[in-house]
Amino acid sequence: MIRPVATEILLFVTPFALYAAFLWATRAGVFDRTQWPLKRLLTLCILALLLVLGSFLYFANYGGAPVGREYVPAHVEDGKFVPGRLR
Repeated sequence: MIRPVATEILLFVTPFALYAAFLWATRAGVFDRTQWPLKRLLTLCILALLLVLGSFLYFANYGGAPVGREYVPAHVEDGKFVPGRLR
């Protein structure tokens, strides 16, 4: 469960990190409050939320088992362990 949560957090933080890297590369003050106006922060938040929403849609459509397949959970059959599989 930690991997999907970490993926979404990383996607949300990415626009802010890229903007901070841009400020650092241009020798502007990364920690200077004038470089982080409210309008720019809101723009970065909207972009971050769009990235997260896009990843939700991507994983909902292309993640998991193919359509029409059924998952058979692991079970014991005739005294032998049969691992889970897609049927």
